[in-house]
Amino acid sequence: MEPPAPVAEGAYREAPQVSAILVSVRVAAGTEETFEVFTREIHLWWRPSPLFRFTPRDGGVLSFEGGEGGRFIETLPSGTVFVIGRIRVWEPGRRLAFGWRQATFTKEQNTEVEVRFEALGAHDTRVTVEHRGWDSVPRGHVARHAMSDMVFLRRHGAWWQALLAVLDERARQRRG
Repeated sequence: MEPPAPVAEGAYREAPQVSAILVSVRVAAGTEETFEVFTREIHLWWRPSPLFRFTPRDGGVLSFEGGEGGRFIETLPSGTVFVIGRIRVWEPGRRLAFGWRQATFTKEQNTEVEVRFEALGAHDTRVTVEHRGWDSVPRGHVARHAMSDMVFLRRHGAWWQALLAVLDERARQRRG
């Protein structure tokens, strides 16, 4: 790999953009249970967003086909299965990472979601979601809704924050 070309005095080099969403929430359950609710019960807590759909059709039911190499899918009311992404990391109670694509993405446009589960005592877990790779999706892409980078990332981050709040509600329901 060659070193970068020198920059002329008074000029600057644009740093590569790294567009990522980072949100955390405290969930009232241990790490193993929280991982299970996140992965096996996603159909019970996930709330589709009219802005951030996987496909242009009505939303379906999400599920993980567990384990590394498995699929993260949306099953539409018609029975059609849309593959959102492949599971890249499956470490129950610790970490989950998976690809995230919308139907309008090209092969070069990929984002990734990493979810970390950190114990906060015996019965609480900090769930941190990092959704990265938005640099691969151009500003003018339909998935960005003509929003500036900052507005898009804030809106998408607010949606993830709302989703994680529902995850916590689901975990609390399980505990009774």
